[in-house]
Amino acid sequence: MAASEPGATPTHCPYCALQCGMSIAVGPGTAVITPREDVPANAGGLCQKGWSAGEMLDVPDRVTEPLMRVHEGAPLEPVSWETALDAIASGVGALQAVHGPDSVAVFGGGGLTNEKAYQLGKFARIALRTSQIDYNGRFCMSSAAAALNRAFGMDRGLPGPITDVGDADVVLMVGGNVAETMPPFLRHLNRMRENGGALIVADPRRTATARQADLHLQLTPGTDLALANGMLHLAMAEGLLDDSYIEARTSGFDRLRTVVNSYWPERVERITGVPVAHMREAVRMLAAGGRSLILTARGAEQQAQGVDTVTAFINLALALGLPGTEGSGYGCLTGQGNGQGGREHGQKADQLPGYRRIDDPEARARVAAVWGVEPEIIPGPGRSAYELLMALGTEGGPRALLVFGSNPVVSAPRASVVEERLNSLDLLVVADFVLSETARRADIVLPAAQWAEEEGTMTNLEGRVLRRRRAAQPPEGVRTDLEIIRGLAVRLEAPGTWSTEPEEVFAELGRASAGGIADYSGITYERIEKEGGVFWPCPSPDHPGTPRPFLDRFATPDGRARFTAVEHRGPEEDVDTDYPVYLTTGRVLAHYQSGAQTRRVRQLVDASPEPFVELHPDLAERLGVEPGSLVRVSSRRGVSIARARLTDTIRDDTVFMPFHWGGEGRANTLTNPALDPISRMPEFKVCAVRVEPAGPPVPEPHPLEGV
Repeated sequence: MAASEPGATPTHCPYCALQCGMSIAVGPGTAVITPREDVPANAGGLCQKGWSAGEMLDVPDRVTEPLMRVHEGAPLEPVSWETALDAIASGVGALQAVHGPDSVAVFGGGGLTNEKAYQLGKFARIALRTSQIDYNGRFCMSSAAAALNRAFGMDRGLPGPITDVGDADVVLMVGGNVAETMPPFLRHLNRMRENGGALIVADPRRTATARQADLHLQLTPGTDLALANGMLHLAMAEGLLDDSYIEARTSGFDRLRTVVNSYWPERVERITGVPVAHMREAVRMLAAGGRSLILTARGAEQQAQGVDTVTAFINLALALGLPGTEGSGYGCLTGQGNGQGGREHGQKADQLPGYRRIDDPEARARVAAVWGVEPEIIPGPGRSAYELLMALGTEGGPRALLVFGSNPVVSAPRASVVEERLNSLDLLVVADFVLSETARRADIVLPAAQWAEEEGTMTNLEGRVLRRRRAAQPPEGVRTDLEIIRGLAVRLEAPGTWSTEPEEVFAELGRASAGGIADYSGITYERIEKEGGVFWPCPSPDHPGTPRPFLDRFATPDGRARFTAVEHRGPEEDVDTDYPVYLTTGRVLAHYQSGAQTRRVRQLVDASPEPFVELHPDLAERLGVEPGSLVRVSSRRGVSIARARLTDTIRDDTVFMPFHWGGEGRANTLTNPALDPISRMPEFKVCAVRVEPAGPPVPEPHPLEGV
C-alpha cells in the first residue's frame, strides 16, 4: 500500500457494498486516493473504480446551481436556490390540495448514506404525508431480504465478518461475479483457496469469477431454484444431511422433504443443463467442508421467483447444518454501497426505521414519538418501486416525483415505458451532481454534494456501520441532500426537527431504530471511529455489536430457522419460436449501476466505452453475426442495438448485455418487469429475445462522446 498523502482523509469508496477503505487527499484540481490496510473488506486493495473515484469530483458537466424549466418545453436554466425550492413547495402544495397527499411521490437510492435514507423516509411520511416512497434497492436486494426474513427472522447480508470467507473450506457462489462487481472480494476467496479451500460457482456464463472456480455449474437462466432443490435431493439420497442440527435448530423439514423428493437428479439435469455428476460433486464438497458458505447474488435473486429461489438455497444450507455455526452459513452479496443500511431506515414503501413494518401499530407509535407527531399522520404502505414508476401520471397515481440518488431511466425494467411515465408528470424534481438520463427530463434539478463532500455513515455487506468523512467542501452553489430536505421541509411547514448535521441525524436514527430488528441505538460516530465500524444490532452503548447474529438462536419467535418448501416454476417468459434466445444482464468491471458516475471517468470509459452483446460463436454463426458488428436485440418490450462480442464463455442459447448505458444500447429496454409476488423484484436476469444482424462493424465512439 502506498503511503497516504499528507492531510489525507480516511473514508470509504463511493461504489459497491464492500465499502473499501481509502484515504483521499484533495487539492486544487487533484484528488489522490490510496487504499487503507485497516479495513477488513479490502485490506489494502482497491479496484479500478475505487482508484479513479476522485475524478468524479471534477467532472466537466458537474451541476453547480439549480436548474429549472420556466415553462413546459423550455430548456433547463439556472435559477437561485430560493426560486427552485419555492417552486417545488408551491407545486407540491398545489397538486396535493387537488389530488391528495399521494399525488406526490419520492424515489430514493441504495447509495444514500444512512442519514439521508432515514431523513428521506421521514420527509415523505410527515412533510409530504405520502405513502408513495420506494427506492432502487427494490431492484437489488429485496428478494434475498424477504427470504432471509422468512427463514431467519432477520435480513443481514453476510452471516459473519467478511474474513470468514477466507477461512472457509468451501464457498458456493450462485449468480455472483465478484471478480468484476467487487474485485477486492477476490482477496478473501484467494486466501481460502491458498489454504486448501474450494470455490463453486453457479452461473450461465463462465465469468471472470467462474473461471477461477474449482467447479462451474453452468445452468440455464432462470433454473437456479431447480438446481438448489436437486442438490438437496442428492444430499438426502447420499445421507449428507445434518439430522441433529435439523432436529435442534429448525422447523418445517418434513414438508420440504416431500417436495424435494420429486427433484431427482436426471430431472434436474434436464431442467438446468447441469450434469448430475457436477451437482453430486458440489453437494459432497459442501457437506465435507468443516466451514461451508452458500452465497447468492443478483443472478439468483432478480427473478420473478427470486424469493423462492433464495429460499431454496437457504434450505440447502440449513439441511447441511450451516447457518448459525461460526464460519459457515448462508449469505447474500449486497450490491449497492449502502444496500444494507439503505433498506433499514425508511426508504422502502412498507418500512419504518429499524426495519420495522409500517403497518405495525407499536412500530408506528415508537417512531411517531421520536418524530414528535401522532401515529395517525404516518401513512400506510405504498407502491413498490416498479409499480410506483408505472403509476406515475396515471389516473389515481402520483403526478409529481422527487428523485434522490437514482437514475431509473437507465436502471428500471421496461425502461422506455418508465421514461414515458416520467415525461407525463406535472412535476419531476431530481437531486444529482450531473445531468443523468433522468435529470435531463426533470423540471427542476437540484445540485447535490458528492460522496467526498459530506459526512455520513454506510452499512456494508457485513452489516458493519462505517464512517464516510468529508474530504472536500462542495463547490459554491451545491448543497447536501440533508440541506435540500430541510429546505423543502421548512417550506412545507413540516413538524419536528430537520437537522442538516449528519451526526445529529444519525443520533435521531438511533432513537427511531431502538427496539427494532435493525437497532442502531448503541452506535455513535465516536464508537465507529474508535472500533473501525460497529455491527448491528447494537441496542446500547455498552453492547459489543453483533458480527454473527445467529450463533445462539435465530431471530424468529421460537428461535428456530424455518424451512419453506418451494417449487421450480421457471422464468415468467420462456423462449419460443419468435423469441428463441435467453437474455441475461449484469455488470462489467469498469462500470457501476446506471453508469451515471463511471461513464464520466475517462480511464473507465477507455476500458469499457460502449454497450455490447455477448454471444457464443456457435449462436453467432447460426445468426450470421460477425465479431464487432452491430446486432439488434428485440424483446416483447422493445429493441436495443449494440456491438457483438463473441465468446465461448456463455451458453449458446443465451446472450448477455451490461446495463450501464442508456440510449439505443440500453439493456433495460428489453428486460421483463414481471414481479416476484413477495419482494416485488422485477425479473431482470432472464427474458426471451430475438437476435439479428443490424449492420457491419463500425468504428468505436470517442471515449466520452455524449457525456
